[in-house]
Amino acid sequence: MVKQNIDASKLTKTLTSSPKELMPLEKLSFGKNFTDHMLCIRYTEENGWEAPEIKPYGPLSIDPAAYVLNYSVETFEGMKAFRAPNGTVNLFRPEKNMQRLATSSQRIMLPEFDHDQFLECVKELVRVDERFVPSEHGYSLYIRPNFIGTEANLNLLYSKEALLYVYLSPVGPYFPKTVKLLANSKEARAWPGGVGNYKLGGNYAPAMRPAMEAVKDGYDQILWLLGDDHYVTEVGTMNFFVYWKSEQGEAELVTAPLDGIILPGVTRDSLLALARQWGEFKVSERRVTMPEVTKALEEGRLLEAFGAGTACVVCSVSEVLYEDKVYDIPVDPSDPKAVFGPLTKRLRDELLDIQYGKTLSSWTVPV
Repeated sequence: MVKQNIDASKLTKTLTSSPKELMPLEKLSFGKNFTDHMLCIRYTEENGWEAPEIKPYGPLSIDPAAYVLNYSVETFEGMKAFRAPNGTVNLFRPEKNMQRLATSSQRIMLPEFDHDQFLECVKELVRVDERFVPSEHGYSLYIRPNFIGTEANLNLLYSKEALLYVYLSPVGPYFPKTVKLLANSKEARAWPGGVGNYKLGGNYAPAMRPAMEAVKDGYDQILWLLGDDHYVTEVGTMNFFVYWKSEQGEAELVTAPLDGIILPGVTRDSLLALARQWGEFKVSERRVTMPEVTKALEEGRLLEAFGAGTACVVCSVSEVLYEDKVYDIPVDPSDPKAVFGPLTKRLRDELLDIQYGKTLSSWTVPV
């Protein structure tokens, strides 16, 4: 018997009888408000993928012995839908999210799925809840696909049942300010041979305690350092970029390479592509150590540093605590009140113009 793959033509819809009121934009905070509906697609090894279903947002029914609850067999994605000035709604490079979701799910032995058909189902969910897509610049509809193992089985094999589900959340700016970082070399978010390059739920829970300790000490995020040389990997859950001048005086934008430790961020890839299109300075993906960063700061060569990710887009770094010493990082010397450095702002503005449909690009996909 041929197993059924996801088939968007078989999607069914059950609409809510109690639509939610739209939250005022000024009250939106990241990931706390959800739309009326969600998408669910179940899988069994015997029959394959069942018909996709859009239904009212609500609790899931999961067996207590499910793989996801006992062995963290779970991966997820983060995407956004943006409303263009003409009212149309676009996704941003969704094929990248589909590929990363597939790569992550294969690592934990969840079943394969048809990327295009699943994406069509996601688009339909966004169309059903389109009224939640904000019109104002800087606001968007966050899309969270989740893929979990649901078989009730405590044997450490693989889950023969799974659930792919998606829900939506209208969001505003994530970090409308500069961020202060606490450099952490004692704990590791990811390591060689590990799974830091996959978007697995199990990667995030262990980072919560050091992150909250940093917040308690007055910092916003952890700057994750790895190894004896204090290799700079990521900031919180974001990719980390430095813009500086080399010891030879060459301007360079640099971020860590995709070496099996770093998550391949869609925003990361997009910013690198934009900077390379400009051709105005060197763009590198290579290892940078924290002693290199502090040396550049002390010599006045470090111009900007920022984090990048789907939630925040970009956020400038203004301070880092490293080995009991506070280092101030330049943001915009010409404007003490600036929340973005000049390069960070330029990258952000160009990327947002594409995401919101102000600049035509193959990266935007209409819903």
